[in-house]
Amino acid sequence: MALHLVGDSISKGRSHYAAESGKLVQLMRGVYVDPGDDIDATVLKHAVRIAKYLYPRAYLSAASAVLLGPMRDGRLFISSRRNQRTRIRTLEIIQIAAPDHPSIETAIVDDGMGEFQVQVSSFRQRFLEAFRVRSEHASSIDDDMRVAIADRLAVEYGNPKAAADAVWALARENEWLKEGTQAERYLLNRPSAVQWKNQAALETTVAWHGLPIGHLNHDGFEWRWIPGDVDGPPLVRQTTPGQLPPFILSLLPEGWLEEVLKSKDERTLLRSGKRYMSNIAIVERRGELATLPPDILLSKLKGHSKHGAFTGRYAGPARGEIEDGFERSLARIYENADTPRLSGIQIKAPMHLNADGLLSPATGKPFTHILKPAGTSGYELLPVIEWTALALGEAVGLDAPARALVPMPDGLPPALLVERFDIRLGFEDKRLLALEDMCSVLDLPTEAKYDGTLERVARAVRSLSTAPEQDLLTLLNRALFAWLIADGDMHLKNLALLKVTEPGNRSFRTVRMAPLYDSVTTRVFPRLKHDRMAIKVNGKDDRLRRPDFRAWATTVGLRASDADKAIDGILGRLEKAVNRVQLPKGLVFSPGSKKAIDEMVEIIRNRIGAF
Repeated sequence: MALHLVGDSISKGRSHYAAESGKLVQLMRGVYVDPGDDIDATVLKHAVRIAKYLYPRAYLSAASAVLLGPMRDGRLFISSRRNQRTRIRTLEIIQIAAPDHPSIETAIVDDGMGEFQVQVSSFRQRFLEAFRVRSEHASSIDDDMRVAIADRLAVEYGNPKAAADAVWALARENEWLKEGTQAERYLLNRPSAVQWKNQAALETTVAWHGLPIGHLNHDGFEWRWIPGDVDGPPLVRQTTPGQLPPFILSLLPEGWLEEVLKSKDERTLLRSGKRYMSNIAIVERRGELATLPPDILLSKLKGHSKHGAFTGRYAGPARGEIEDGFERSLARIYENADTPRLSGIQIKAPMHLNADGLLSPATGKPFTHILKPAGTSGYELLPVIEWTALALGEAVGLDAPARALVPMPDGLPPALLVERFDIRLGFEDKRLLALEDMCSVLDLPTEAKYDGTLERVARAVRSLSTAPEQDLLTLLNRALFAWLIADGDMHLKNLALLKVTEPGNRSFRTVRMAPLYDSVTTRVFPRLKHDRMAIKVNGKDDRLRRPDFRAWATTVGLRASDADKAIDGILGRLEKAVNRVQLPKGLVFSPGSKKAIDEMVEIIRNRIGAF
């Protein structure tokens, strides 16, 4: 596990040449590692050395001052002049503004590359840091650490009262009066072992592929994520104290399903179900995990479809006597807590496809497929348009999930059935998979999914992907394809990373761009005739041309020649594919279906011509 720092163990010129020739991998400016090493493990092993190199005037604080290293989830806490976060693979350096008159001491660290000195918070300052209000630094110091620091101070100063006076002196010097008050109260009056319990509080266990990975608790005021002591990569991170971790937030129902569950309260939404996408289960009683079926794909859609049409038997919700009966019957399956929860505003249902081709709701069964029925109020043709868009995406070389149009009962328009790509492919498949959308990756709330830029997405992809150059080209292809088919809904929740590892690994083996999903030509719908790109490319969301995509590519570090080759490839393949667009035979489509597809084809041809 070799770490190379420019100006320390390697020269600038030599590092640049080695990176260009593939002998070294650049993690960020001045920081390089050997390509054959476990890069995530190397970064965590040398976390303190990297932090000292990047921020020579900073010092270890909070839990990192106690541990003299990062926490198990990869967070390293330091204090310096400002607040900022730096993410390097599985390492996250969290910097907070230091007090005006810090009390720091010197510690010695040896990470295998030799001993070096590092500045750390003194015991007095660590104790005050433990009581900072709404601070991630404070939350990193658990109860055991607080007790140990308090005992250490009492021994150093002779008794708890003298220790409180010493801590107060530092608190007054830095105007940390609230912290000083709480620290004194803790030293002089240790909390009682018997504590009152708020009945509104929520305590849950979060499991991934059935294995508990931590606890997500709400005390009636704010959320707290407590990582479990497990041998696995850090999947869930609480980046903002008191708020739901972005990864969990991205799993919660929204839009139609949120209305069905009749609540926008996060606690109520979590209590309403147990199973979520990305093989996540959240339960209040740990014993419930054993009763939940594993989401494993045992019957593939290609064995029950022909030329894009589903040939199995549909046994899901149907329409009743009144027009909105189907939507009501679909909503009824979510009354059962064993029905998996889905995010996204579109009406959809979790389904299970068995070996006999029976397609039924995934209530109490493995969740293997997603059913997207026709919408209302002008969106009746959404399944047909999305099926066509996914077919075109696959034709131009994008990875797309298996899909089919399902004939529906009671004269309903065909629904779209999509096969999940984030689950195991059999009982012998031991992989651990997780899908993390870009809202979660960028630590943005769901309502901010239209606020990003493709440049920001690219920066995240480059820093997290295990094949960054390939994934940046995939991102270029995705964006160009979205523009050419007039997909105005390629927002941050419709772009994601697919993370894969094996049991026992402390890091993800692969982190790659997820396959194409939720792709649709939005401009064919009456209310979206003038729809623009959901996120900007080169500062633009409309009237995009080749120079815009070339400029974006060079901005994110791709070669212009590679960008041109990718653009030409998409244009050529899409031009051929759009001339072969054909809806599956044997299904009954409304008169407007062919008209919408013709309009979609015309839009695509015009945009190809503009290039």
